Amino acid sequence: MAKRHMQTSIFHRVVEHNGVLHFSGVVADDFSLPMKGQTEQICAKLDKLLTEVGSSREKLLTATLFVTDMAQKPGMNEAWTSWIPADALPTRATLGVADLGEGVLIEVVITAYK
Repeated sequence: MAKRHMQTSIFHRVVEHNGVLHFSGVVADDFSLPMKGQTEQICAKLDKLLTEVGSSREKLLTATLFVTDMAQKPGMNEAWTSWIPADALPTRATLGVADLGEGVLIEVVITAYK
């Protein structure tokens, strides 16, 4: 049976099944920041969410990053690799998208284990 965490009006932030944690998309709080700054904010939010459900960044399995400006990808990569240890890097896909909402440059979706 799935266990659902942190319900909003339209989804749960985390759904847990057999010890695997599936997270909804996470965006930054300050959309005036460049992609690197938004990524840093997202990583801090992910730390909090992971801790709340008994996991950590070292337990990431996969990450999908949706970005609106591939020219800012080097800054995003810098923030990402500063946040997670090299030996704990998950599988990852970075997808360019046309629009994530006004000011949103990046949205991150992860899967982790407990």
